[in-house]
Amino acid sequence: MTAHQLRAVRIVLVEPIGDLNVGSVARIMKNMGLSQLILVNPQCDPHSDQARQMAVHADDVLLAAQQVKTIPEALRGCQRAIATTARPRDLSTPLETPEAALPWLLEHNTVAEVSTALIFGPEDRGLSNTELNYAQRFVMIPANPAYASLNLAQAVAVCCYVLYRFALAPMALDSTLNGAERIEERQQADTGPQLSTAALENLEGYFQHLEEVLLKIGYLYPHTAISRMGKFRRLFLRATLSDQEVAMLRGMLRQLEWALEQASSPDAPVQ
Repeated sequence: MTAHQLRAVRIVLVEPIGDLNVGSVARIMKNMGLSQLILVNPQCDPHSDQARQMAVHADDVLLAAQQVKTIPEALRGCQRAIATTARPRDLSTPLETPEAALPWLLEHNTVAEVSTALIFGPEDRGLSNTELNYAQRFVMIPANPAYASLNLAQAVAVCCYVLYRFALAPMALDSTLNGAERIEERQQADTGPQLSTAALENLEGYFQHLEEVLLKIGYLYPHTAISRMGKFRRLFLRATLSDQEVAMLRGMLRQLEWALEQASSPDAPVQ
């Protein structure tokens, strides 16, 4: 691992509401060698005097921050995304510690540098279940159960520190994990996909296409589509599909649409 890999990790803040937090996040990122800050529909002024004062010498990170309207826009060009949460959820994908999950964002293929993302929710509510559906893995920072919710900038600091340590000295971080965690991670690495993980915008296109087809055939209903599609999203995100596999799945959907059109055509033979 080398420090340049940190620059490929995007820190995505969804609807941040505090100028001070955004400025603090920019400073933390520069402290730990990260530079890509993405703000999704910010509810504050990231260029305010307060934000710039908190950024101190990280003005370059703050001023270069991209502002987008949606999480899919923030993830465009990424192949991997991890979302953070401060509380257990009723999700089929397990919650992991930062040390166990975050190094996955730094594992690049040998062909080209891969962009990845770490997503944080708003200060007042965190990420919703719908927003979590855009990530493949989930992280929860262990804390006192009586008060487990960290300040946004603090949560970013913990995660960026873990990324920094692993990027510069992966073996040192590995020694902090217990033996069972190390064995499990090595087993996952040995049995993991050999193909490059699909770009997240390609997966998003597949999810939208899948929802359209399932609505057409009556498997989904409009009033339950969001909940049911959330389960499908988590299923396919856990599978870490390649672009080739996504293309195959979309080809199946197109063939199904063609068959539906043929069946509804007035010239279709009566069975």
